[in-house]
Amino acid sequence: MNIQLLDNPFPHVLIENFYNEKELSLIQEEIKFLSYPNKLYKPGVHHAGTEGLTESRALHLEKAYTIPELSNILQVTKKTLDIPFISTIVNKWPQLLRIKYVDMIITKVRYYHNNEGYEPHTDIKHEFLTFSYFHTIPKKFSGGELYFPEYNYQIECSHNTFILFPGYVQHGVKKVLIEDSAYWNGDGRYCISQFMAVKNSDKYG
Repeated sequence: MNIQLLDNPFPHVLIENFYNEKELSLIQEEIKFLSYPNKLYKPGVHHAGTEGLTESRALHLEKAYTIPELSNILQVTKKTLDIPFISTIVNKWPQLLRIKYVDMIITKVRYYHNNEGYEPHTDIKHEFLTFSYFHTIPKKFSGGELYFPEYNYQIECSHNTFILFPGYVQHGVKKVLIEDSAYWNGDGRYCISQFMAVKNSDKYG
């Protein structure tokens, strides 16, 4: 695991090889299951607010699984709120202290295939965002970079890379380009997104 705590152009955490082999295997098993037709939804069907911003399909996992323990992804991604990890962030950036009090997370799996991206936007109602990226090895597409137009900054979304940043930062996804690949082959760009907020503010401070 290669952890980078980056100040510029805004506070963000970038980690390569975030999930270990066992965790990665569990995630990929569920991604493969979700890659069958009719499991990921078009924009606006299962996740309101994305209409007109993206053509990519996604699934809101907390809605899909009434029993969270049945989802490999919901179990494995709990590690993003491990105390040592969060303490490292707060020690670096005291202004991000509220991450210690996150008590509401929305988790989505999103898939980008040919000519699909995401227009720049903010997620201001969520205090923190995390994105984890996955794709086949070797990678069969180009594009798909996470970009921040206000800062002229972008990040290549390599397999098993993780990023955390504040929800106020405008971000988008450049279009993925794939040649000669059926949609449900799963040759595109997968992202597990976590939208984090402090719901019970009484406990903060």
